[in-house]
Amino acid sequence: VQLVESGGGLVQAGGSLKLSCAASGSTFSFNSMGWYRQAPGKQRELVASINSGGGSTNYADSVKGRFTISRDNAKSMLYLQMNSLKPEDTAVYYCKASKSTGLGTLRYWGQGTQVTVSS
Repeated sequence: VQLVESGGGLVQAGGSLKLSCAASGSTFSFNSMGWYRQAPGKQRELVASINSGGGSTNYADSVKGRFTISRDNAKSMLYLQMNSLKPEDTAVYYCKASKSTGLGTLRYWGQGTQVTVSS
């Protein structure tokens, strides 16, 4: 399984970006998918997650009301719509997918995409 993020870039504060994550295989098999971010000198943190059917989502308090996570299993895609961006949203954003198997939980990560928000 390969995850490839895209959509990052440089944007002014208050602007919007939409991140995409393309999976090499079907996303139907992933129990959970999510977006994480890591800013320089900080630990990687969960931004948002979504369950297999897309009916349940979870957000970090810092992005609630501004970011929206969604997935399209038919297209094997995961998205993160980011609105009202702030300089503190600057980070490398990573896509993650988890799959439960008889041998445990498998976790996959993308290579990351840079998001820079200027003030």
